[in-house]
Amino acid sequence: MKFDPKKYLELVEKDFESAWLNSVEVLGKKDLNSIYPRYGYSVGEEHPLFKTIQDLRKAYLSLGFKEVVNPLIVEDVHVKKQFGKEALAVLDRCFYLATLPRPDVGLSKDKVEEIERIIGRKVNDDEVRALQKVFHSFKKGRIDGDDLSYEIADALKIDDVTAVKILDDVFPEFKELKPEPTTLTLRSHMTTGWFITLSKIVDKLPLPIKLFSIDRCFRREQGEDATRLYTYFSASCVVVDEDVSVDEGKAIAEALLRQFGFVKFKFKLDEKRSKYYIPGTQTEVFAFHPKLVGSNTKYSDGWIEIATFGIYSPTALCHYDIEYPVLNLGLGVERLAMVLYGYSDVREMVYPWLYGKIELSDLDIARAIKIKEVPSSIGLRVANAIIETADRYANEKSPCKFLAWEGEIYGKEVRVYVVEKEEGTKLCGPAYANEIVVYNGSIYGIPRNDKWKEYFENGIATGIRYIDSFAYLAASRIEKAVAEGESEIEVRVRIVESLSDINLLLHDNVRRYIASKGGKIDVRGPMFVTVRAEIS
Repeated sequence: MKFDPKKYLELVEKDFESAWLNSVEVLGKKDLNSIYPRYGYSVGEEHPLFKTIQDLRKAYLSLGFKEVVNPLIVEDVHVKKQFGKEALAVLDRCFYLATLPRPDVGLSKDKVEEIERIIGRKVNDDEVRALQKVFHSFKKGRIDGDDLSYEIADALKIDDVTAVKILDDVFPEFKELKPEPTTLTLRSHMTTGWFITLSKIVDKLPLPIKLFSIDRCFRREQGEDATRLYTYFSASCVVVDEDVSVDEGKAIAEALLRQFGFVKFKFKLDEKRSKYYIPGTQTEVFAFHPKLVGSNTKYSDGWIEIATFGIYSPTALCHYDIEYPVLNLGLGVERLAMVLYGYSDVREMVYPWLYGKIELSDLDIARAIKIKEVPSSIGLRVANAIIETADRYANEKSPCKFLAWEGEIYGKEVRVYVVEKEEGTKLCGPAYANEIVVYNGSIYGIPRNDKWKEYFENGIATGIRYIDSFAYLAASRIEKAVAEGESEIEVRVRIVESLSDINLLLHDNVRRYIASKGGKIDVRGPMFVTVRAEIS
């Protein structure tokens, strides 16, 4: 909080030690919802897939490759050029794009009358002609679909909402539209994009040309499973030069993958023999990663097939007037990310929110525990006084009564006591000082002693004791009683069964998460604390 430097300068010159000890007064009191761990700086979390993409970009750039963006939507004729007689098999795995046709929209007398019924007035001849012009322009593609309702509204001088109703009620031909296929496909292999890109630049740039692209591809799989998705990221590169060879592919693969912790490599001719590669050049890259050793996967020996490379055949390059050999290497980003981050199911890695892999740390859970009722600034002083009184006299034998605070609230004199009327007990029950701790995904209310030392040292202590959150509740209720004109109020808690018994709130989402992970919330304990306020 703000302080007076001149005042402190005088105090320092007069008595430094005293001034230093009193300097704690500038530290304002915060309510329990505003202290650590509930108060903290949130830290973003990278998705492992996009983290791997970023690392691959850096890796390619470090090897002297230039980044490009290849066409994503391509005519199927390119697949036929590149894959030759294999094109049908490739196109069977492609997603074809379809578009909605633009209908011929007539404006009959019945439709005009229906429009008049909706807008509640006559449609004049100029408006009919303006509306016909709108539909004609839409058919010719001069008006986009998302502008159609606006143009109708403008032609009839009505609002957009009414125009949408007219489209829906009067022109059923728009509802009956069905997509019609085109010859456009979503790129299924990065190769398809490389041929198009290289055809435009290969005769303009000095050799060697070294390019890379990391982008989505789409493949019409029979279904998604632990190893396949309909869309995936390909990290692909090309080298254009007069004398590229298989050895260049081996060198690139090793230099690229060593940056991700792979330490040994094997190269094997691929039996699939894609026709856009020169025979004998299509090569599978197997790499050894220490993280895989002993893993619960089929790669537990440490070896995984991680990339493929080859040299494009003149039989495909000739269709694009490319006159130099082209080395192409590619790998699936998802497979690499699964190795680096220890996933065995690609769906769990890419779509964790869909496959139940949301993880909350003990700190995340601790931050989700909040004080439900928090008093105002004067109430905070009352709450702190209740806490100090309970701590000082907790073990006093009952019956007993201790004044915790007295002063003015909303213009009324108030005295606040911590009391225990029953005989043969103590002012506070044994659990009054239990603290809320999160440990291994569960929430506990426990005392600070040797028995629970492990929980406090390796869990997350919230800094909230039962008496702390209860005192906030008592102070808040006292403030409310004063405001409502009551003469006295008593707030008490006996056996604690749940967080709400001690004025704590936990969001249902976090509660469900704890239950789904087999965790528990155990805050049971005998608290037996009563606070009474007298209002005059």
